[in-house]
Amino acid sequence: QFSATADKGQVLKYAGTNPYMPLDVCIEALAANATFVARSFAGDAKQLEALLKAAIAHKGLAVLDVISPCVTFNNHDASTKSYAYGKEHEVQLHELNFVPSFEQIEIDEYDDETEVQLHDGSWLVLKKLGEEYDPTDKILAYRTLEDARNQQKLLTGIFYIEPETPNFV
Repeated sequence: QFSATADKGQVLKYAGTNPYMPLDVCIEALAANATFVARSFAGDAKQLEALLKAAIAHKGLAVLDVISPCVTFNNHDASTKSYAYGKEHEVQLHELNFVPSFEQIEIDEYDDETEVQLHDGSWLVLKKLGEEYDPTDKILAYRTLEDARNQQKLLTGIFYIEPETPNFV
């Protein structure tokens, strides 16, 4: 079974080809009336730290989508982490759940757009929002996210914020 964020056309050995468009967490957050909506990439620590601080400090509902490569789905024939390889070479000493760690993917500072290769060999295109972007315009946030989705680009930054949001408490 594909995750809700799996790319349309993605192929999995036992699930076939995904016929559905991926769910965009930030678009869903806007639809749910979150008052702070942002996205970052785990390999861009400087931006992620700033967005985490901003999300925590926000008084309303904050949604921060953090894109972090997952080795759990590295399930292809060439991989020693695949289902088939594991079943063929399995020696059970204990019953446990384990996700092997890989080296952290980090990226250098970039101005506009950069490509990042993930552990499974696939590529992610990251694009930062420009300084001229108005994050208080909710309709602009929807349009910007939809345009990026149609272009298969992953935007990072603050998409929407209501600065005068009262506390929930």
